[in-house]
Amino acid sequence: MDVKTAFLNGDLDEEVYMKQPEGFVMPSNEHKVYKLVKSLYGLKQAPKQWHQKFDEVVLSSGFLLNQSDKCVFSKFDSSDMGEADVILGIKIKRENKGIVITQSHYIAKILKKFNREDCSPVNTPMDLVEKLKPDTGKPVDQLEYTRAIGCLMYVMTSTRPDIVYVVGRLSVRRLFGYPSVLEGYSDASWINHLEDSSSTSGWVFLLRGGAISWASKKQRCITGSSMETEFVALVVAGKEAEWLRNLIYEILIWPKQIAPISI
Repeated sequence: MDVKTAFLNGDLDEEVYMKQPEGFVMPSNEHKVYKLVKSLYGLKQAPKQWHQKFDEVVLSSGFLLNQSDKCVFSKFDSSDMGEADVILGIKIKRENKGIVITQSHYIAKILKKFNREDCSPVNTPMDLVEKLKPDTGKPVDQLEYTRAIGCLMYVMTSTRPDIVYVVGRLSVRRLFGYPSVLEGYSDASWINHLEDSSSTSGWVFLLRGGAISWASKKQRCITGSSMETEFVALVVAGKEAEWLRNLIYEILIWPKQIAPISI
């Protein structure tokens, strides 16, 4: 189940004010501010208020709270449909070493949709020689172009952080032939520091089969469940992935501007 605009359903326990957003400033009242009557995306307390509202509603509807994981509620009998195979266009592969998520089948559909099944593979997501140029007025199918960007953006935000910059630069033709993957693995152990009830996050990133970044760090916050611990670890790993993506791009695009380094 996915609750649309979830954070907007949260109630506020304190008074919160915000500036009038651009485009919605009331004439003759430019100096005034809005008083929020509901929670809003961007507020620090929004996740807490939404969880509190959701908790109250589902418990009052007869759901039972799982004592082992406070994020799980149950009410009805259900049938076991087996292990999940594909969720939201992401394929789940179970291996001896853990779970791998991939969108190779989705990418294959994109290539077929835009008649790129036979494109030649390349080693980088962006051409090192070609530069973006001003619009020359050459006719372009805007609808097809925006659809291609939309498909690539979904892949980018789900499993391919290595193409973030290129999608932003709209280098679509080159990108369709780029197969290299920045692989990332994240894990966490819940409350393994008994003295302060803290947990540990760990991650490792590989490029073409070789580890390029890894760490095991104590989490700075106290989590209430193993699921929350995993989410905290994912957030930290996501920041590391973004930093690695920028570094890899600099090495590929501006190799002459970066001094040699040894690891």
